[in-house]
Amino acid sequence: MNLTPKEIVKYLDEYIIGQKDAKKAIAIALRNRYRRMQLPKEMQDEIMPKNILMIGSTGVGKTEIARRLAKMLSLPFVKVEASKYTEVGFVGRDVESMIRDLVAASINLVKKEHKEKNKEAIEKYVQKKILEKLLPPLPKGATAEKRADYDKSYERMVEKFKRGDLDDLKIEIEVNKGLGDGVDNSLPPEIIKVQESFVKILGSGREKIKKEVSVKEAKEILKNEASETLLDMDAVKSEALKRVENGGIVFLDEIDKIAVSQKSGSRQDPSKEGVQRDLLPIVEGSTINTKYGTVKSDHILFIAAGAFHLSKPSDLIPELQGRFPLRVELNPLDEEILYQILTRPKNSLLKQYHALLKTEGVELEFEDDAIRAMAKISHITNEKTEDIGARRLHTVIEKVLEEISFEADEHKGEKITVTKELVHERLDEVVEDEESSRYIL
Repeated sequence: MNLTPKEIVKYLDEYIIGQKDAKKAIAIALRNRYRRMQLPKEMQDEIMPKNILMIGSTGVGKTEIARRLAKMLSLPFVKVEASKYTEVGFVGRDVESMIRDLVAASINLVKKEHKEKNKEAIEKYVQKKILEKLLPPLPKGATAEKRADYDKSYERMVEKFKRGDLDDLKIEIEVNKGLGDGVDNSLPPEIIKVQESFVKILGSGREKIKKEVSVKEAKEILKNEASETLLDMDAVKSEALKRVENGGIVFLDEIDKIAVSQKSGSRQDPSKEGVQRDLLPIVEGSTINTKYGTVKSDHILFIAAGAFHLSKPSDLIPELQGRFPLRVELNPLDEEILYQILTRPKNSLLKQYHALLKTEGVELEFEDDAIRAMAKISHITNEKTEDIGARRLHTVIEKVLEEISFEADEHKGEKITVTKELVHERLDEVVEDEESSRYIL
């Protein structure tokens, strides 16, 4: 999908309110990847991705911007937290595991696309297997008359199968008596190989066992079986690794947690600086071994993010700072922005709650004054306690709708309107009591 920066920003505007600078920076970075791929090979190798450092409090949209983009463009994407890694030689996750996670995400993405391409073949496979159980094939010496009757019965069965009329019938199918994959992709390749060997040894004698399931359950079991049978795993691996190297995105959250603040009295913090130094070669470009093959990280786009309340970007080691040339600061969310977050996005929280209660036959409506009241209370609570941005809206709405949601089955067929008075009735007491506000909202 070759979208222009304007088209990318327009798409993001449907889901994320404000933060124009961050959206523009990422849109340009992604467009530059497309531009790079149009150049001669020798020029391509020279152009490095412009990694981005996003600075802003929690809940202002940092992760959501990167996640939405990866989803829209079908790019391999992984979100990791810098604070979860340890320096090489210490117990914990090493930084190379983020690339192995990215490869695993890319494999799943490409697998899903290949399954979609083979959808028709998979459905035919499933249909054939199930109908053979319900209507066993005729013996070889059957007369022409019997074959004609059988063909008619089979056609009728196919129609019933497609309509779902057979879903509740029980059939017996064969499934692998197995242990699953049993392999942790985040571990180093040499450990993965040992794990895979054990799985093969333990699973080598796997036999198929018969299991009675409904037709509906059999569809899912056989769909997975068909996918594995029809998938060309070599093509999947090759495509997945290519996408990682040319389109992969690593969202490195909480990078401020591994920065060493000068205010802490000591510039030296071996564990934090050690993680930064381990990150450096991966961000600069190196070759990482994975269970699916080697991956070069030279053209993977790294988007780092952090609140930087207790430290500054300049507290990162200079070499790592230099690998994030683009800096964008995200704005805190004021009352008006919180109101827009509730009303404007394609899948806003209010639309989600409306859809959820509609499943119970309840028509939920929100008065504009009620929405503004919830935005105001969320903003006040963010100011009085920890500022968690738009995440505060989840808690506030949940508190307002708690009783309505609990008693939904008693209001089937009714229309319930959330008013300003209801919002204040449910929340005023909590907001006024700072201690309650801290624990409840």
